[in-house]
Amino acid sequence: MRRRDPHDSSIVATDYWHIADDGRIECDLCPRHCRLKDGQRGLCFVRAAQGGELVLTTYGRSSGFCIDPIEKKPLYHFLPGTSVLSFGTAGCNLFCKFCQNWDLSKSREMDRMADRAEPEQLALAVQDSAAKSVAFTYNDPVIFHEYAVDVANACRELGISTVAVTAGYINPEPRREFFAAMDAANVDLKAFNERFYHKLTGAKLGPVLETLEYIYHHTDAWLELTTLIIPGENDSDEELEAMARWVVAHLGVDVPMHFSAFHPAFKMTDRQRTPAHTLQRARYIAMQQGVRYAYTGNVIDPEGGSTYCHICESLLIERTGYRISKRGMDANGLCKKCQTQCDGRF
Repeated sequence: MRRRDPHDSSIVATDYWHIADDGRIECDLCPRHCRLKDGQRGLCFVRAAQGGELVLTTYGRSSGFCIDPIEKKPLYHFLPGTSVLSFGTAGCNLFCKFCQNWDLSKSREMDRMADRAEPEQLALAVQDSAAKSVAFTYNDPVIFHEYAVDVANACRELGISTVAVTAGYINPEPRREFFAAMDAANVDLKAFNERFYHKLTGAKLGPVLETLEYIYHHTDAWLELTTLIIPGENDSDEELEAMARWVVAHLGVDVPMHFSAFHPAFKMTDRQRTPAHTLQRARYIAMQQGVRYAYTGNVIDPEGGSTYCHICESLLIERTGYRISKRGMDANGLCKKCQTQCDGRF
C-alpha cells in the first residue's frame, strides 16, 4: 500500500531518491537526477520535494480516458485488432520541441486531471469494457511510475494486459520494476544521434538504448519502436541505416520499427510535414538492413502499414487506417501459406 498525504490522496511517497551532499533531495527515477529543495518540483513537474522526501503529486489522477484501437499506440504485433483503454496524466521528463501531445505533456495545470481512478477501480472498469488492455500514453508513464505500476499490477490480477508508450528515459533500478509490470512497450527512439537528443529533447541517447536492450533481453514485454521522422533532423540515409543496424545487432530482426510522419507542433511550427516518400524510404532502408517488420505511420500507405510474411512475403495483416483484416495469418500468428511464425503476441 502506498503511503499517502492525509490531506490529498493524489500525493504519494516514492522510492527512487536520496539526500544529496548539499542536503537537497535528488530524484533517482531518470537520468536527469533533479536536485530539489523542499517545495520544488522536478523538470517533469509531477515529482516534488515535500517534507524531506520525494513525492508523486498525480497518483490516481488522469487527463482523460479514451478507447483506442491498439494499432494507434502504435502496436502492430500485440493483440492486433483489439481495443485498448488509453490514459495519461500531465508533465514529462523530456522537453521535445516537436512534441505532438504538448498540451498534455507540457501542462502545468493540475485541473487538467479531473478524472480520478484508483488502480483497482480502473482495472475493474476495463474488465467490464470491450478493451483487452490498458495503455499508459499521451505523456510519458515513467514520470508517474508508482501509479502506472500499481495499475499494471491490478490489471494483471484480472488478466488484463498493459502497454507503456514511453521514451524510455529511466534509470536502471526503477526500470526493472516498471517494465516487469508491463506486457508490451512502444518506445520512441527519437533519433540515432546525440546532437538531436541534446538539441531537440534536452536528453541523451545512451540511456534510451540501454532501456531498449534491457526490455528486449531481460523482460517478457513485447517491444516495438517508433521514430517520428523530422525532415532535415533525423531523416538522412546514413542515420537511418545506422539505427536499423543497431536494432538488428542489439535487439534482433523481429522488433517492429514504425516510421511516423511529423506535423508542425509546439516549438517547431515552421517545419513542413514529413512527406510520405520519406517514410517509405526509411522503411525500405530498415528492411534492407535486416529488419523483418518496418512500417510507415500517420500517412495513407496501405503497403507500409500492412504486415507480410518475412519468408514467402504473403500478406498477413492488411491495414487501412486502423481497420485491419487478418487475411493470411491464423489465430496463432502462423502464415497460412508457408506456416512461418510471425513474431508477436496474437
